[in-house]
Amino acid sequence: MIGAASTGTVRTICLVATEESGDRLGADLMRELRRRLGEGVRFAGVGGREMQGEGLRSLFPIEELSIIGLAAVVRQLRPILRRIRETADAVIASAPDMLIIIDSPDFTHRVAKRVRTRAPNIPIIDYVSPTVWAWRPGRARRMRAYIDHVLAILPFEPAAHRDLGGPPCTFVGHPLTERIASLRPDAQEQQRRDTAPPVLLVLPGSRRGEIRHHMAVFGETLGRLLADGVAFELVLPTMPHLREMIEAGVKDWPVQPRIVIGEDAKRAAFRSARAAFAKSGTVTLELALAQVPMVAAYKAGTVEAWIIRRAIRASSVILANLVVGENVVPEFIQEDCIPDKLAPALRDVLADSPMRRRQVQAFARIDAIMATGDQSPSARAADIVLTLLRAAAPQG
Repeated sequence: MIGAASTGTVRTICLVATEESGDRLGADLMRELRRRLGEGVRFAGVGGREMQGEGLRSLFPIEELSIIGLAAVVRQLRPILRRIRETADAVIASAPDMLIIIDSPDFTHRVAKRVRTRAPNIPIIDYVSPTVWAWRPGRARRMRAYIDHVLAILPFEPAAHRDLGGPPCTFVGHPLTERIASLRPDAQEQQRRDTAPPVLLVLPGSRRGEIRHHMAVFGETLGRLLADGVAFELVLPTMPHLREMIEAGVKDWPVQPRIVIGEDAKRAAFRSARAAFAKSGTVTLELALAQVPMVAAYKAGTVEAWIIRRAIRASSVILANLVVGENVVPEFIQEDCIPDKLAPALRDVLADSPMRRRQVQAFARIDAIMATGDQSPSARAADIVLTLLRAAAPQG
């Protein structure tokens, strides 16, 4: 550990996170570094509410970048490129001891490249690997030019970087593993999981673009399930800023969900749910950790879907499948994302079917797969940050 507080040296660490999930990771890491270094560290860069709560003064509000979909990116390209330039300029001007970029590779990696070109002595860590194992694998090798170390949150990523010629990569653990207890049912909640009518979670997405793509087909599918005589209690967890959009979107659904708001309410719903109907993404790993069998779907815009279909190289796009190493969660992507295919799969996952039993057995292994010993992900990440800081420090 660096004894910055005792020597009077103050380390400057720049962090750049542009999405809520990255903001949470950044805040946890900042908190851990502050615990170890005390007043011997100061932070600068870009972050959201949680990182700002840990003392970061963000260069700009990260909400400016909360867009999804190729068309939206094209429309916003000029202001995005301006923010990339401004961020790189601010990092270099602060002359930090380290730059840590967090997720959002389309933005953060462009910042890192600019910093490396103009200030090659600044060590750069990438917290959350890009999905080089799924598509555009050549990125891994190219990252060696501007990334010194990758902090991976998925257990198979270090091997992927080794195989693809990427930078040094260490699995530090997924932040979801710190919340496992809040996702697992107590005796009363387990009883609700096993009681009719079963609780069915519906999770159409956490971004506005995702919700627009999924609401109609999800509603039609649930109506088909109801018409087939399948009984269920429908629960839709969402966040406060999406409530109005969700309420408008479900208005014409043939079956009305109980909408629950906020992270605590979502976890409570996970603990009582028998099954889930989810948009593919990180939520599938969260459901697997909660041991909730699921059906996953994804529908994108035409251009985005064309690009993804030609670029994807993974055996599955479902994160839960990739982590357990087995395609146990059925996935219905783009043209397969239709009620005729989704409704029968949902009927199976609610019943005591072979498909449901296979998921339950696979998810029982997930704790061992995701284990990181007795350290939290932020503590393991801080270990590597401090080791690289020590290595880069001038020798006196």
